[in-house]
Amino acid sequence: MTTSPGVLAVVESQLSNFGLTPLRAAHELGFHTVLMSNDPDRYRVVSLAEEVYAKHIDEIIQADTNSVDAVVAALEPFHAAGRLSGVMTVTDYNIPLVAEVAARFGLPGLSPAAARNCRDKLLMRQACQAAGVAVPGFHQAIGEEDALAAADRFGYPCVVKPMTESASIGVTLCRTPDEVLAAYRDITSSSTDFRGQPRRPGALVEEYLLGFEVSVESVLVDGERRFLGVTDKALGPHPYFVEMGDTFPSMLSAPVRAECTELARRALEAVGHDFGAAHVEVKMTADGPRIVEVNGRMPGAEITQLIREATGVYLQREVVKLHAGLPADLTPSRDRAAASRYLAARQAGTLSAVDGADLARRVPGVVEVDLEAHPGDRVRPAESNLDLLGYVVATGDTTGDAVRRAEAALGQLTPRIDTGAGTEQR
Repeated sequence: MTTSPGVLAVVESQLSNFGLTPLRAAHELGFHTVLMSNDPDRYRVVSLAEEVYAKHIDEIIQADTNSVDAVVAALEPFHAAGRLSGVMTVTDYNIPLVAEVAARFGLPGLSPAAARNCRDKLLMRQACQAAGVAVPGFHQAIGEEDALAAADRFGYPCVVKPMTESASIGVTLCRTPDEVLAAYRDITSSSTDFRGQPRRPGALVEEYLLGFEVSVESVLVDGERRFLGVTDKALGPHPYFVEMGDTFPSMLSAPVRAECTELARRALEAVGHDFGAAHVEVKMTADGPRIVEVNGRMPGAEITQLIREATGVYLQREVVKLHAGLPADLTPSRDRAAASRYLAARQAGTLSAVDGADLARRVPGVVEVDLEAHPGDRVRPAESNLDLLGYVVATGDTTGDAVRRAEAALGQLTPRIDTGAGTEQR
């Protein structure tokens, strides 16, 4: 008599190769892999999607993934049959829902309270502030005059952002009152976020942190927080905060890495993070490190791939194990470095082609070149991470080697864009 494999359900994901990798990892571990989504076809825009859909997703369940009750009802047959091993997500939008679902079924997962604190930037800042963890000055502005008063209090430039978005959507550096008003109006013009969930009223107005950004990657295993390392983050030009590349491990000095790691540890304690992976974004300023975000999930973009290339730790697989109640192995098997760099359009229009991918792949040390935008797509200069056209990943014996190789590969890529003026721009 054969035993049916356990079911691992992934509730929504990110529109990237990273977003589909947990499904592949779960299937490779022998689970019956289920993708739950209110629109499963949204992931088919990703270049890896056809392979994942064909080989690594055993079942697709279309359900209202903004409703805990709907997700519980959809998974109840697996639970009743004793097959539901775990439920997880890698997208911020569904972290609180998945925490609630896991709690109802008695499955491993982040506590619902911690999930809410990680998901909502206002709750996160309030929890950190109450615990004495350094965060930027912040204020939930309800109304235009309130937003202007907060900007005057923090000084210009300041940052205006929504409280429950991801991928830097709607995050804007404002240098004048008019820009504050424009950003506030843009955020409050919609009552729902990118995934159709209700937005908290108003907008967050914050002190601008002048400095460089890193992220601290960790996993809580058997009550012990294991720090995998610090990632250097490259951001695009203001007024936006688009992630243009990552490097792992960080090239910063040991004392600076230790200072950022300690602040991340305290922030995770402040929000009550009690399970699995965490990705904490930190700005290093002249006054020391300050918390930008505390995310109760694995790092996004290509950081998990960088960690795997640099250390051998397959973080996506090990986090799947944790959600299924299995022991995770975070032991490094190599000591190298990896870097990613992202491609963005220089002007708005229709993408005709991206030249140079073959050259980029020939750069020594390059392990991946992925073009996520396709001919015919409308493109624009990046205002959020969703606007990026593709990326390269390179490895090296040192951080410097990996960075120079990734930048050399990115330099080979040239988007051709029809701007509507009868000519193509490069």
